[in-house]
Amino acid sequence: MTKKQIEDQLRKVLEESGVSVGEFRRIFGKVMIEHEQAIGWEESDKGKPWTDAELRVVLSDAPTKENCVKHAKAFGRGYGALEQIYRWAATSDPEIKRLRPNDKFIAQIKRIAKELGWRA
Repeated sequence: MTKKQIEDQLRKVLEESGVSVGEFRRIFGKVMIEHEQAIGWEESDKGKPWTDAELRVVLSDAPTKENCVKHAKAFGRGYGALEQIYRWAATSDPEIKRLRPNDKFIAQIKRIAKELGWRA
């Protein structure tokens, strides 16, 4: 199927579906994210330390599924690693002190999150 045929089919589905453009975009985006997760991607940097610059890029975006997939693919990491970065960035300091008081990676995430104005 050519790109033009795909575009034509998508237009036809949109016109015949009866859903709003916004709802169609939401559904299409959800399907695309699920497809990307199902087929996977190269995770060549899985388990390696994160740089401050990488964390700044990640934490500069909203913690959405789409952004988790985008950054996981871009940095060669697993999807769950991105989810966890967003979770730690949003966890309150007292909770972190209780759960993981000496974790250097979490301290790095919290430092970058604070620089970027995250609030937990």
